[in-house]
Amino acid sequence: MSDATSRGLADAIGRQSVAAALQSPTVRGADWRQAVVDTVNADGTITTTDDVVARRIGRYVSAAPGDLIVISVSGSGQWLALGRLATGAGGWTTLPLASGWTAHTLFYTPAYRLNGDGSATLCGLAETTNALAAGATVATLPTEARPAKRVRVTVEIAGGVIGVMTILTTGAITLDDPTAAIPGAGSSKFAEYDAFGSYRLL
Repeated sequence: MSDATSRGLADAIGRQSVAAALQSPTVRGADWRQAVVDTVNADGTITTTDDVVARRIGRYVSAAPGDLIVISVSGSGQWLALGRLATGAGGWTTLPLASGWTAHTLFYTPAYRLNGDGSATLCGLAETTNALAAGATVATLPTEARPAKRVRVTVEIAGGVIGVMTILTTGAITLDDPTAAIPGAGSSKFAEYDAFGSYRLL
C-alpha cells in the first residue's frame, strides 16, 4: 500500500471516528433539537419517530403522537421532552357562528384559540333577534378545538333569562335550560363565549 493510500485511509477512519463520537452526548455535551412524537408512554415518557425515549417535563401535558416538540439531552445521555412547539400564527381564529347570529360590536368578535397545553379558549359575544328555541346550536367548533367530553357554563341568554351554554364533543355549542321563556323574534338573545374561559380538549 502506498503512502498516499495509507494517509487517505487513515484520514477516512479519522473522520468516521469523529462523526461517531459526536453522536455521543458524553462527547458532544448537552444539546437540544426538534423531534416528532411517535408514541406516548404510560411512565411519563414519549418515544420520538427516530426512537429517542425522553421524559416529559411537568408543563408538557396532553402529549399526542405527531406533536412537534423540543427534546434536550444531558451530557450523561438523559433525554427530556421540553414541550410542544407552536404551529400556525398562534392567534385567535374566528368562530363559525350559526345562521342568524352576528358578532356584537361592543365586544370581542367570537373566536377560539388553542393554548398548546391541551386546552382551548373562547372569547367574544354574539347576538340574534331571531326566534330561539332551547337547545339551539349557536356555533360549531372545528375538530381541533373540540373537547373530548362535554363542557358547560352558566350564561345570560336574554335579559333576565339565565341558561346553560354547552360545548358538545361534535363541536356544536348550544344554549339550554333557560330559567324563563326565551323572548321571541325581535328581542335580543346572546351567546356569551367569554364565559367559558379555557376548557380541556382531552
